[in-house]
Amino acid sequence: MAVRVLVTGGGGPAGVVVAREAARAGMVPVVGDADPEGVGLHLGHEGVVLPSAGEPGFAAALLDAAVAHRCGAVVVTVGEELERLAGREAAFAERGVAAWFPAPETVTGCLDKWVFARAIGAVAAPGTALGGPGGLPGPWVVKPRRGRGSRDVHVVTDPADFPTLLRRVPDPVVQTLLPGREFTADCLIGRDGTVHAAVPRWRSQVRGGIATRGTTFADPRVDVLVAELTAALGLTGLVNVQGFLEADGPARVVEVNPRCSGGLPISLAAGADLVGQYLRLLLGGEADPAALRWEPGVTTARSFAEHRVLV
Repeated sequence: MAVRVLVTGGGGPAGVVVAREAARAGMVPVVGDADPEGVGLHLGHEGVVLPSAGEPGFAAALLDAAVAHRCGAVVVTVGEELERLAGREAAFAERGVAAWFPAPETVTGCLDKWVFARAIGAVAAPGTALGGPGGLPGPWVVKPRRGRGSRDVHVVTDPADFPTLLRRVPDPVVQTLLPGREFTADCLIGRDGTVHAAVPRWRSQVRGGIATRGTTFADPRVDVLVAELTAALGLTGLVNVQGFLEADGPARVVEVNPRCSGGLPISLAAGADLVGQYLRLLLGGEADPAALRWEPGVTTARSFAEHRVLV
């Protein structure tokens, strides 16, 4: 009998692609989201409305939903949900639901940009300051200490702009704007810290913080960066690393998300079966290295479609 898997974040691109790939792997996806009109609940899969991550009892409600829908596994694609779930794998296992959640300190180290800057130690990254630029060289980037999707992110070239932006951006941090070309690496990392795959891609076009066009490339400096971050943060599972590359020097990190990215289809199109192999590891199997081979130089562009919402 096919394994049923509850996929959260069905209203976003990451949840949609994970549900699609689970079906391709022979599983039966059940798509969950806090929004009853979330697109993933209306693509032909079985759907379930979940509480938002900020609501009390979210973890228990997610587990109850998985059991009620006869799911043998759960995949979480929302970072804020992982904060509520970190350290709870045993509770899911007791009720027959396989789960893979990062450690609490890993989630906090990724989602809180100030904690992140302290946790990564000597890993190449921009200087980071709280509440203002301090002595950081410019130009700068002002962003929320906890935020995602490029919301409230502003590039600053004139220091006179700081007073307004520091009032506008919630709980701001300031970083030096890195030179070079921006990339994302989609990664699959085992529970023991083995990096099974790291597929870097240029963020050629970004809309709302999500790559809508990109090209895969190979550079050993990205491999070094992913290995360093894995050791520093205790990364496991599907994660994505964002950074910058210049012609010379190391790859530099600006952000790590302890979940799969919305731009994951670019890496999948290059041949890396990241979701399928993650699911194999989640269910106690081993990753197949052949299934994770990928091709550099693959370019994809995202298209958009409309789906009727049935309520």
